Formats: sequence, C-alpha cells, structure tokens
Amino acid sequence: MLKVYAYSGCSTCKNAIKWLKGRGVAFEEIAIRETPPSVGELKGMLAAQGGELRRLFNVSGMDYRSLGLKDTLPGMSTEEALGLLAGNGNLVKRPFAVDAGKKVFLVGFKEGEWEAALGK
Repeated sequence: MLKVYAYSGCSTCKNAIKWLKGRGVAFEEIAIRETPPSVGELKGMLAAQGGELRRLFNVSGMDYRSLGLKDTLPGMSTEEALGLLAGNGNLVKRPFAVDAGKKVFLVGFKEGEWEAALGK
C-alpha cells in the first residue's frame, strides 16, 4: 500500500491527500515529524531521484537552515545524509510517498508526476 508521509500544517501535503482521495487511491497517511521515512525508504527514493540527495531535503525548512545544510550537505556521505533524514522528519521534503512493492517513489507534489506514477 502507498505510504504518504505528510505534515498536517503543510498545504502541499493537504493538496496531495485531497488528490489521492479524489481519485480513490488507497493510502496510509503517516505523520512525517513523528515518524520519518526509514533509511530503506529513503534509499529507494534517492535512487528514484537519480541519486540527488538535495531533492530529498526540505531546503526551505527552518531545520535545514539552522543546521547549515546548504553548506555541509555537499560534503556529507550518503549514509550521513540519510541518517539525518531518518532521524528528523522536518528535514524531509514532503509529501513523501512510497510503495516499494509497486516501485512508486514520489517526493513533493506535482500532479502530473503523481498521475503518471499512480495511473489515476
């Protein structure tokens, strides 16, 4: 089943959830701040994003800025970066939707991408 990691105060997340419900897509909504994606899910997403670590990060978030990740992320190992993301849901770009069995890996909400991946 599709897992959608989202934050209730995020308008983009709300739009994605509304889109899924409107198309009858079955999904499990998970609070991203309390339960960030696992390292395994993050690795799958990273592969789907062409190995671009920055695409997994919420670059406009306060935590990203306060940790100085704009400057330190380029020098980090993949393991370090994924560990940060798995330990702090505020750092993860959202919504973060994954169904590893169906090879669906979506980060952020672009309707066209979601439609292509979910076939709805």
